[in-house]
Amino acid sequence: MKEEKIVLGMGTDFPLDGKLLIPESEKPVPAVVFVHGSGSSNMDEKVMKMTPFKDLAEGLAKKGIASLRYDKRSFVHGRKMIKAGSLTVKEEVIEDAVAAANLLKNDGRIDSEKVFIIGHSMGAMLAPRIDAEGGNFRGLILMAGTLAKLEEVLFRQLDEMKNGKSKIMSWVASAQDKKFRKSFENLYEISDEEAKKRKYAGGVDLYYFKEMGLHPAEKYLENIEKPVLVMQGSGDLQVSKKDFEGYKNLLGEKENVSFKLYEGLNHCFVPALYDDISKATKEFSVERHIGEDVISDIAGWIFENC
Repeated sequence: MKEEKIVLGMGTDFPLDGKLLIPESEKPVPAVVFVHGSGSSNMDEKVMKMTPFKDLAEGLAKKGIASLRYDKRSFVHGRKMIKAGSLTVKEEVIEDAVAAANLLKNDGRIDSEKVFIIGHSMGAMLAPRIDAEGGNFRGLILMAGTLAKLEEVLFRQLDEMKNGKSKIMSWVASAQDKKFRKSFENLYEISDEEAKKRKYAGGVDLYYFKEMGLHPAEKYLENIEKPVLVMQGSGDLQVSKKDFEGYKNLLGEKENVSFKLYEGLNHCFVPALYDDISKATKEFSVERHIGEDVISDIAGWIFENC
């Protein structure tokens, strides 16, 4: 395989370093674009000792599939983005993912008709919208996603922490829960300007959540005809089996949609160590890598749908 450094968005206000990993081939190969989860992270989607995008990129390259991964805009340009005004996922995620898809499609070594998207966590939540708003992918791979609104996921995690085994974390979560729920009251009834004035945890304004919530994944998926692969680990503490079942309830009767639940794997698709969300720091502080089974399933599905 060959690894090339690229700059996504060169010449714009938000250039991003990235890597194109491409297998040696005499003919154009299929490719994937990786889309990060929530928060700021680098091109490997590094979470403490976990590097899921690096694992997947290298594993897929060995199977004959190219990939493009890049630093998230908020990871590199966070301060500049805040100064620019109200932030939405369009500026933070969608624009760059569409640019990445176009970069691959304009590379002669890539089969432009066989570019897929792999969205992880919040990236999975946004992947259907990215596809509809210019990505135009061959198919969608949704890893550890949910059909719930982002704020609903946050509150559900707070509830789990309140009922967790750590008394300290339970106390902190209880204090946060009351404050946060109040700030989100009537979010979809208030004006956009009012939503921009309210802050979540003193940081991003609530218009970020409102704008995303007004573009639910369900809206894009309910009539989708292109191939979709929904993947989740049973040991995932960030999303739950209810999220996986939500996708099944919406898409289960569609022949173009496949589902894969991995026993005992966590949010990063490596073996889970704990069953308590309050131990997330410990969960991701032990180095593990995505296994061959997950990589083979993704590669096999991509080739089946080329």
